[in-house]
Amino acid sequence: MSESAQRTPSFGTSHLATLLLREILDVTEDFERSLGGELSVNATDLAAMQHLIVAGALSPTALAERLELSSGAVTTVIDRLEGLGHVRRTPNPDDRRGTLVVPEPASVGRAMQRIVPMVTAVDRAIHDFDEAEQAAITRYLQRVVDTYRDHAGGESRPRAWRADAPPPPPGTADRGVAGPGA
Repeated sequence: MSESAQRTPSFGTSHLATLLLREILDVTEDFERSLGGELSVNATDLAAMQHLIVAGALSPTALAERLELSSGAVTTVIDRLEGLGHVRRTPNPDDRRGTLVVPEPASVGRAMQRIVPMVTAVDRAIHDFDEAEQAAITRYLQRVVDTYRDHAGGESRPRAWRADAPPPPPGTADRGVAGPGA
């Protein structure tokens, strides 16, 4: 095999905007690692907390589906989070035999103290541009999202925080019912 065939592909010829998107992915991982460290949770536990913060109380089954974990694995996640005081199990008012995993307000508050200022600052950045520039930036980012979805393989999982996600039906977010935007 020739030396050039053995080299790792380079992003050196990519547009600076493309390189910055890669950097956004990297610093997002850094932020999540930092937040997880502050909350004393691993990446899977942090993902569970993110779902609970966005959706509210969820059944263990709904949480397992969102995390793509087995019921045994999600039980371990819930046990760890409960042991750290991040969640509690409560009876499910809609199913006498079921339970709900409820995020603890103090843990939600700790996470949001880190998340909200960052999201607010990111949102504020777009307002440094006029309407035409904002429209161009939005079109570009939508194309990037569409490209990622096209190349992700398989179905895109619904996420409540997506820009195009419809609001969940009234009363379902707190009961673990997975609506179209859940």
